[in-house]
Amino acid sequence: MTAVPTDRPDLRDSAFLRAARGESVPHTPVWFMRQAGRSLPEYLKIREGVGMLESCMDPALVVEITLQPVRRYAVDAAIFFSDIVLPLKAVGVDLDIKPGVGPVVASPVRTLADVAAIPDLTPEHVPFITEAVRGLVGELGSTPLIGFAGAPFTVASYLVEGGPSKEHAKTKAMMFGAPDVWDALMRKIAGISAAYLRVQVEAGASAVQLFDSWAGALTPDDYREHVMPHSARVLADAGELGVPRIHFGVGTANLLGLMGDAGADVVGVDWRTPLADAIPLVGDRVVQGNLDPTLVFAPTDVMTARAGQVIEAGRAAKGHIFNLGHGVIPSTDPDQLKRLTEFVQSYPV
Repeated sequence: MTAVPTDRPDLRDSAFLRAARGESVPHTPVWFMRQAGRSLPEYLKIREGVGMLESCMDPALVVEITLQPVRRYAVDAAIFFSDIVLPLKAVGVDLDIKPGVGPVVASPVRTLADVAAIPDLTPEHVPFITEAVRGLVGELGSTPLIGFAGAPFTVASYLVEGGPSKEHAKTKAMMFGAPDVWDALMRKIAGISAAYLRVQVEAGASAVQLFDSWAGALTPDDYREHVMPHSARVLADAGELGVPRIHFGVGTANLLGLMGDAGADVVGVDWRTPLADAIPLVGDRVVQGNLDPTLVFAPTDVMTARAGQVIEAGRAAKGHIFNLGHGVIPSTDPDQLKRLTEFVQSYPV
């Protein structure tokens, strides 16, 4: 099965997909990570009393939540509403997302037997994803949908640590001290993430983004040896589907070149690294980013001035997709984000 939407002229000519391919654009395309998140009153209302994973497994809710920022901001792409650990939940891993904490795993992975006990993901595990994506494609029209998955290292860290971690000590202990278990776990997660992205693309997603939230905890040598081959497998699988691939990590200034070499068409850059510094590192690739998310709390003229600097810096790249340098902060004023969207889309190319 192929990704039908990318064959439709109205989608292929969208500013977002043109930029992702490094082609000329009518305006700099813009979307926001966590754009459907906790800053929207309509999101808070629809999520009231509904758990995160529960909402991610309800096709009607996923469609509505994904569409909310597209309606409000008229952004150039929608990001599929999901969570990094959802595929694990779908195959039967005992975990939950606790408010104020994040994903918590009941029985952290420690042994090869623990890894073997995790099933591979098939489309039959996630029929609600297929239903949601198909519904979204019908609603979005000429606005592309970006598929979403967690990268192997970040997902592995949740499984090994049992929850969020700042130091990733247990994760690195396994990586260095039990390389056989680590390799098996990374292979398992890479297969799950690749299958999860494939389901989304075959249902109609026009691009994919692989989130490696915690990769910045690694040195380049450790990333190259223990992580990059597995992320590369996920990105290679997505590449076979013919859709642009975005690779994003947090605090990854020292890894940007490697993250591109792993198979990305577009490298996301967080706010800590100026685009002017990042572009030479990623080579002949499109960049995405990277306004500091806190600048939406500044006066509008300050915010737009800094956004203009980001756009100007992006001209040196093969292509540029505007985004924040990380997710939208929950207390962000939606009206300010709307002003930012309009500024970026009206900025001379």
